[in-house]
Amino acid sequence: MKLILNDGNRDPHVNLALEEYCVRNLDTEEPFLLFYVNDPSIIIGKHQNTLEEINLPYVRENGIHVVRRISGGGAVYHDHGNLNFSFIRRFEQGQMLQFEEFTRPVIRALAELGVQAMLGGRNDITVDGRKISGNAQFTTVHSMFSHGTLLFDSMLDRVNEALTVKMDKIASKGVKSVRSRVANISEFLSQPIAMEIFREHLIRSIFEGKDPVPVYRLSRREWEQVHHLADTVYRKWDWNYGKSPRFNIQRVHRFPIGEIDARIDVHEGRIKAVRIYGDFLGSGDLAGLESALIGVPYDPDQLNRALAGTDVAGVFGGLDRDVFVKFLHD
Repeated sequence: MKLILNDGNRDPHVNLALEEYCVRNLDTEEPFLLFYVNDPSIIIGKHQNTLEEINLPYVRENGIHVVRRISGGGAVYHDHGNLNFSFIRRFEQGQMLQFEEFTRPVIRALAELGVQAMLGGRNDITVDGRKISGNAQFTTVHSMFSHGTLLFDSMLDRVNEALTVKMDKIASKGVKSVRSRVANISEFLSQPIAMEIFREHLIRSIFEGKDPVPVYRLSRREWEQVHHLADTVYRKWDWNYGKSPRFNIQRVHRFPIGEIDARIDVHEGRIKAVRIYGDFLGSGDLAGLESALIGVPYDPDQLNRALAGTDVAGVFGGLDRDVFVKFLHD
């Protein structure tokens, strides 16, 4: 495994572009590890409706970046007290949504600091029932990454202000606010340490004391491609906010794989437009699934037939097609 150097970049547009460039272009026969810290930003899950996840006036007033990532899951707040990690490796069948393998080295490193963490829920690392890390994954045909946040010394009050959390999500966790659900790792340390020391400890632990740690430095040409991706995708309003179609039907339900929010425009009995949002975890072609529904009569049997050729289970993390159709229509 090699450590990818991001040259201390804190621009979330560039760091997310770097992550995507690496998973799509590097030879992952040998795995990689990437760490980065972002300037204050909200990182939106691939399938989420941005305007329903953020406190827009607060975000604008405080100059907080809003950037959509290519992995699923929910919106998270990043700042200089939040360390992000990404394991990039060859994709093998059965690895998607299997977070234990990728979080185990991080949990071990935390234990070495006296922080007794564990993988909890579907994709969280927790300490004493409080979330210190959320994780998500993305795959191409050949490669994948499993990435996550580490709340080390983040401004947790800003998390509460910047994110508009839906009440059903809070209720499903059995708590009353975002602030009560999350914690900083620094709260559990016997003595304070700086973020850079924390990062170096994680690197030494994950690389099992290897000295020097093998590194990968991007070439000038590779950095040019990363910045081009940042400028043409990650800085664009269409990517980060998108344009929602008109709709006259909304279906929302929280499944074990996360919330699915379907907006459907039906005219003369047929679906004219559909957009699906949510913090569900999956790896299939959501756009293809949405396209398969256009022009289809709004009837459960017709919907089921229209989706027969799509990977519903892949898009929604194992959800059965019949259950999805029932959700859309009933």
